[in-house]
Amino acid sequence: MNLLNRLRSSDVSTPEKSLLRKRMIWMLIAVFILMGLIIGFNLFKTIMIKKYMAGAGSPPATVTTTVVKEEDWQPELSASGSMRAYRGVELSTEVNGIVKNVLVKSGMDVKEGTLLMAMTQDADVAQLHALQAQADLAKVVSDRDRQQLAIEAISKNAFDSSAADYKAKAAQVEQQAALVAKKNLKAPFSGRIGIVSTNPGQFVNSGDKLMTLQTIDPIFVDFTLPQNVADQLRKDQIIHLNADAFGQKSFEGKVTAISPKVDSNTRNIQVEALVRNPDKKLLPGMFASLKLEMGDKVRYLTVPQTAVTYNPYGSIVFVAKSGEADKDGKPSLVAQQVFVTTGSTRGDQVAILSGIKAGETIVTSGQLKLKNGTPLIVNNKVEPANNANPKPQE
Repeated sequence: MNLLNRLRSSDVSTPEKSLLRKRMIWMLIAVFILMGLIIGFNLFKTIMIKKYMAGAGSPPATVTTTVVKEEDWQPELSASGSMRAYRGVELSTEVNGIVKNVLVKSGMDVKEGTLLMAMTQDADVAQLHALQAQADLAKVVSDRDRQQLAIEAISKNAFDSSAADYKAKAAQVEQQAALVAKKNLKAPFSGRIGIVSTNPGQFVNSGDKLMTLQTIDPIFVDFTLPQNVADQLRKDQIIHLNADAFGQKSFEGKVTAISPKVDSNTRNIQVEALVRNPDKKLLPGMFASLKLEMGDKVRYLTVPQTAVTYNPYGSIVFVAKSGEADKDGKPSLVAQQVFVTTGSTRGDQVAILSGIKAGETIVTSGQLKLKNGTPLIVNNKVEPANNANPKPQE
């Protein structure tokens, strides 16, 4: 436009202006044609590249595979629990006194009735002997009065008084004997002594905690289960327990009691089980994870958990299907995406309820590169874990 304005403002003749306009028009046309050729060439190149890529197909992907098969599956419920002693008590005395002797050591196993600790009781024993002597004398008097009553030498009232005196003296002996017995601390049941911190010469008050006694073989485990399994719970169900302190070592037990009520806050049911503990490794207060067998065994299609891909649309498994033969005439495999319904899991495995069949070959690793129709190269030298009861590697 600036050029045209200059031309108008100049003294150039009309034929020269006309020639200049024609040249500018042809120049603009040439520029537009050149731009069109460039754009057309780029579009043509893009289309040809797409056609080439479509004709070339997806590059093959290296994967691992396994054959789907049915396995026996024990339905189980998982839970967490806490250990509790079969019997456990904090031992103490009913009377005050000075400790004379401690007859057990920390961690010692004792039988029921074993003397654990004795308190000073000399004065009490002397008092017992005195009362026993008085009771013996009262018995002699009572027996003599009984003989005299038989020949009517004394009145019935005199005999009743001597007999009552003897019973009173005998009751005092029993009372003193009970007091002496309270100063001897004995094991109320068989078990293992805890940490003993009481020493001879120490004064103890009634009710002071002196030592712990626990029966830990067998041992209880308390746990909770949701209310929706209440109809499946029963006594004597088998449990398999793993204490965190012992890694994967398993202990077997049985359900011994089921609470008759549901916790209104958690809607859970309290369950008690008894576990054999012959080595006495399980201790009260330990945390434990356990599995409770629910019903009879069933058969499920089982695959490694790595074979299933989860996304918002569902659970996916890639099946290795037969494809077209390659250049050498060998059969090839291609991936086919299948939606499946998964069930319970155990270890490295997951149960498949629908979507695939037994005998089909599925991809267990390398799925991120796959889509429908992707050629597969199978390399099973290193396969994903597929163990129902895996154990940690050292």
